[in-house]
Amino acid sequence: MIYLWLVPAVAVLSFLLTGALRRYALARSIIDIPNARSSHTIPTPRGGGVAIVVTFLASLPVFGVFGLVPWQPLIAVGGAGALVAVIGFMDDHGHIAARWRLLGHFGAGIWALVWLGGFPPVTLFGISLELHWFGHILAAIYLVWLLNLYNFMDGIDGIASVEALCACLGACLLYVLSGAPTLIWGPLILAAAVVGFLYWNFPPARIFMGDAGSGFLGIALGVLSLQAAWVSSDLFWAWVILLGVFIVDATFTLIRRLLRGDKVYEAHRSHAYQFASRRFGKHLPVTLAVGAINLFWLLPVAYSVTQLGLDGAWGIIIAYVPLIILALKFHAGQLEVTTAT
Repeated sequence: MIYLWLVPAVAVLSFLLTGALRRYALARSIIDIPNARSSHTIPTPRGGGVAIVVTFLASLPVFGVFGLVPWQPLIAVGGAGALVAVIGFMDDHGHIAARWRLLGHFGAGIWALVWLGGFPPVTLFGISLELHWFGHILAAIYLVWLLNLYNFMDGIDGIASVEALCACLGACLLYVLSGAPTLIWGPLILAAAVVGFLYWNFPPARIFMGDAGSGFLGIALGVLSLQAAWVSSDLFWAWVILLGVFIVDATFTLIRRLLRGDKVYEAHRSHAYQFASRRFGKHLPVTLAVGAINLFWLLPVAYSVTQLGLDGAWGIIIAYVPLIILALKFHAGQLEVTTAT
């Protein structure tokens, strides 16, 4: 059964391809040069996230051919992820105006929703909600926000990889416990692709992910969560909980900057994780803390939702309140000068 070897094969191929991309970036001077808005101080090659994209997308047909996963979700995540990755790759190597990027992102989200069948009814505070076309609009916004916030949060060594790894493996565990085996393959293979890249990206990073990789991860995780929603709304809420570190930091920071009247499309260093990395003087403690929060806090709350009957909405509230407190503690969204002491 060839597909049983796919997980380690994807990890090894991602590792080898990332190394090759690093050599290519060095040879072609595709380097991220530190500036006043950077969270790193050493010029570093970028674009290594393409390894995640290529290895994950190349594995998808195997699941369809062997009948492990229906073709519809494979086409949904594959098509949407490929489009977002191409847009990110072009932006990494040049510049695409924000409005055109956003148009492409919504195109990718709509593609995924068409193949998934839109957004299913969900249970909220014990009430089953059928949102019809409004739910589809919300789902498209959710996908676009998730892929963009993933780009925003990919600012220090290893953080985006660790977040994806924790969310994917956590979801796999919950799928096993919930008796949903067909859902396991997507996050499991994505985790394998991330592991191969993480070797090169773990602090201190030898290559950065780039927009192609971070945007791809964001929409891939979003599509996988919507796929799970068609099986159980509890599994969807579990995904929203597992991605809580990124969702809370990015959303809290965006709201604060909007209220202050900042140009939110401009680069900045005001996310909580960026303030935290400057406070500790290095990236490693923050990246490890993100992993610990996922493992010891968010995963148990998600488990309570899927296995112990905790309402999904209450689960999100319980999971997010400490994250909001951390966002406040580390000044998410504040001007840097307000904490320069």
